[in-house]
Amino acid sequence: MLQRRLTVRISEVAKAADVGVETVRFYERRGLIRQPMRPANGGFRSYPETVVLQIRFIREAQELGFSLGEIEDLLSLRSEPDTDCGKIRLRALAKRDDVDFKIKRLRRIRATLTKLIDACPGKGALEYCSIIEAMEPSARVDAEPGRTNGKRRNGRS
Repeated sequence: MLQRRLTVRISEVAKAADVGVETVRFYERRGLIRQPMRPANGGFRSYPETVVLQIRFIREAQELGFSLGEIEDLLSLRSEPDTDCGKIRLRALAKRDDVDFKIKRLRRIRATLTKLIDACPGKGALEYCSIIEAMEPSARVDAEPGRTNGKRRNGRS
């Protein structure tokens, strides 16, 4: 872990937070963590040890599905002394709703893939592959309902 100092170098921050140095720099550029001033003598920048906890918070929020923009909002709310827990709860509820929507969408995708896989014999010429045919843009956009080959009734494609 970190040695008992008030400030540490970027490599130590990265190691303690289990991220790369470039991730620390990226978070600085995004404004998620504060970039320390370069010393007048040209030495290394020193980070407060608390930045490790900030990075761990960012990583945990990402694991929960929050975007960096949303995390920036959470950090901003977190730093306001008058922020009510309800504001954070609303954001967590919205994120959960977003996750539920994505899960439903993924289930539909999975069901469609299962149907395509079940309909595919798994052998034969690629030009007759039902999976490829179903993914052709003409099968989805130009086709009449129930038709997957993209050909119009008059025989022209």
